Amino acid sequence: MTKSRKFLITELILTLLFFKPVFGQKTVETYTLDQAVETALKNNHDVKIAKLDVEKAQQAVKEAFGYALPTVDFSANLSHFISKPKMPFPDFKAMLNNATYGILFNEGVLPFNPAKLLPLETKLQSFALSNNFETKIQATQILFNSAVFRGIGASQIYLNLAKEKLKSTVAKTTLDTKKAFYGVLLSERLLDITREKYSNAKEHLATINSMYKQGLVSDFDKMNAEVQISNIKPVIRQLENIVDNAKNGLKILLKVPQDSEIEVSGEMKMPEETLPNENDVIAEALENNLTLRTLKIKRRLDDEFAAIDKGGYWPTVAAFGNYSFSGNSDNWDFSTYTSSIVGVSFSINLFQGTRTYHKVQQDKITALQTDEQISMLKSATIMSVKAKLNDLLRIRDEIDAMSKNVKLAERAYRIAEDKYKEGTVTELEVKDAVVSLSDAKTNFVKAVHDYLVSEAELKNLTGNVNPDYYNFVKKYLND
Repeated sequence: MTKSRKFLITELILTLLFFKPVFGQKTVETYTLDQAVETALKNNHDVKIAKLDVEKAQQAVKEAFGYALPTVDFSANLSHFISKPKMPFPDFKAMLNNATYGILFNEGVLPFNPAKLLPLETKLQSFALSNNFETKIQATQILFNSAVFRGIGASQIYLNLAKEKLKSTVAKTTLDTKKAFYGVLLSERLLDITREKYSNAKEHLATINSMYKQGLVSDFDKMNAEVQISNIKPVIRQLENIVDNAKNGLKILLKVPQDSEIEVSGEMKMPEETLPNENDVIAEALENNLTLRTLKIKRRLDDEFAAIDKGGYWPTVAAFGNYSFSGNSDNWDFSTYTSSIVGVSFSINLFQGTRTYHKVQQDKITALQTDEQISMLKSATIMSVKAKLNDLLRIRDEIDAMSKNVKLAERAYRIAEDKYKEGTVTELEVKDAVVSLSDAKTNFVKAVHDYLVSEAELKNLTGNVNPDYYNFVKKYLND
């Protein structure tokens, strides 16, 4: 084997070895908070269903306008009598006979003779021809119908209701995605804190081992440090599983495959703006809360349905006109003719068993139920706003204190570690300092997470949604 050939084979093997792990790697998608929300809004099934509801409502508006437009109907029929219909009618033969003799008697041509007159009796006779056809075109225009005109207004309110539900679905999807996103950040940060704790414990163990070799620490201190490291390892594995579960939950909201790899990009920070006045937030919530706005629109729709049902008391006035072309014969040699007519029709129900009355009563009861729902939701919204503001105030105060605790814990840990090397503190005190530092960081991170979640929930209560998020459903919200 020549050197050049050996070189080529070696190069090929190295190339295959180099690219083998690359081929097996999965693409990792990284999402910022905005990207996660946008992906969820594009893929979320509830958002898709809400968009279809808007499209359905748009078609309902067009249908309602269609009832106010004229209708044009065309009909045609051809019939053949197998057995002609008959009806009783005076005997033509007797009528003709009696009329003829009556003239002759009256003119004196013949002397009067009652025996010549036949009795007038009815006889079954047919006046129909065997074959008949008719073609007709008719136009009708509603001039007045309360249900038709009210239906147009009701359909527009129904469209507004569908749009408001879509906004509410966008807001809910946004909130759910934010909470899942913050959940991933929290679990990852807790994992980092535990790994830092593990790293600090390993450094401390290294110090102990060094001092142990010099005979400066006891076996007990060495074993205690080793046990501490062993206890941290399962916590790290547990937190790694929690991170995976949090990411899988986010995948469900994003509607991405569970076997895909995702990462989140961002950090949990306390917003710097001050909290708004409670009364202002409550007023904003009562005005802009999307669920409340949806119920208020439904209340208007309840009134429209009641007005539509009340239309049963009112008359219907319609103009109509038709043109027909017809023919009939016994032997398919049709005699044809045309006819046309225009007119106005008026109809009103005088009694239908009080059905209209009871329909209207049901509509009124439905409206009262909606009023109760609105009242209940207003009270719940006010209570929720107050609770969220109290949570934000409490957490903000706690975060300020916890931030200081983290700095103190870090300083205490460094001091304990230095003093342990000097032999002025025990190993147990160092362990306590490690635990205190980890707890302080954990409490701080959890408090920031709780603040961000509460803030997102408060924005949802006040209908405060990033306008950019509505761009994904913009065409459904425009008139």
